[in-house]
Amino acid sequence: MSDSFNLVFCGTPAFAVPTLARLVEAGNSVKLIVTQPDKPRGRGLELTASPVKQKALELCLPVTQPDKIKNNQDFRDQLASLHPDAIIVVGYGRIIPQWMIDLPPFGNLNLHASLLPKYRGAAPIQWAIASGEKVTGVTTMRIDAGLDTGDILQQKEVLIGPKDTAVTLAPSLASVGADLMIETLAGLRAERISPRKQDDSQASLAPILKKEDGRIDFHRTAQEIYNRLRGFQPWPGAFTIFRGKTLQVWDATAVVSTVREGQILVHDGFMTVGCGGQTALALLEVQLEGKKRMQGRDFIHGYRPQPGEKLG
Repeated sequence: MSDSFNLVFCGTPAFAVPTLARLVEAGNSVKLIVTQPDKPRGRGLELTASPVKQKALELCLPVTQPDKIKNNQDFRDQLASLHPDAIIVVGYGRIIPQWMIDLPPFGNLNLHASLLPKYRGAAPIQWAIASGEKVTGVTTMRIDAGLDTGDILQQKEVLIGPKDTAVTLAPSLASVGADLMIETLAGLRAERISPRKQDDSQASLAPILKKEDGRIDFHRTAQEIYNRLRGFQPWPGAFTIFRGKTLQVWDATAVVSTVREGQILVHDGFMTVGCGGQTALALLEVQLEGKKRMQGRDFIHGYRPQPGEKLG
């Protein structure tokens, strides 16, 4: 029996690209790429292909971009005609219908960017960092009808550095995950993997981010605010209000200082703001609404925050 698989790949974001590349490099036959329709981006709102579609075209692989998949008979017939051994799903962005789950003998195999059952949902990398985790990882699982609730196949831990953001951590997880998917396929072929149920009592959620998630709550400790700043990159970031305008905080650090929550203190060229738990945050790089990003020192010189002024 050949070690290669006959596969369909479903994915959309940059996070999915390394897995697609590794599947092809490993000699698997990727019969079809399923990705989201092109979307308007930028000021000109030009239609832009997803990172997965761009990679697929580079690899000369056939691509389909259905608007809907659940009750799409043409799409269903197309997949059935390919007789895939497995369907690989990485950040596709659609709920996989039951008919698709039942189609291939090895199932629909998903790469998820957390150590399930922790951080089920659309933004696991962001929420793991925002929650102050020191370790996260990747999981391969067999998709079922729930939200990231399928049986775990394999997992690999990845450390979160103290300065890591969602932007810096995602490529590492994507690379580790790509290798893990190759290992998972080989393990399933050799019947070396025993799928295990998730412990739902240990589950946590990582819902899709909203703009409001980036609003700084100065009742939180400085470290908690900094973790959220790191996790919510590049969007929605961390922001507050200064003199009626949005102030985006791009970089900050927790410091030892006694300042009331939300109150600004300027000392030795640094702008510090009070946070919960008798902690404080030095704002190192900020951007006022309609202006360019600037260092905290330049902001102080330009806007001269007054004693007792507050943010938020």
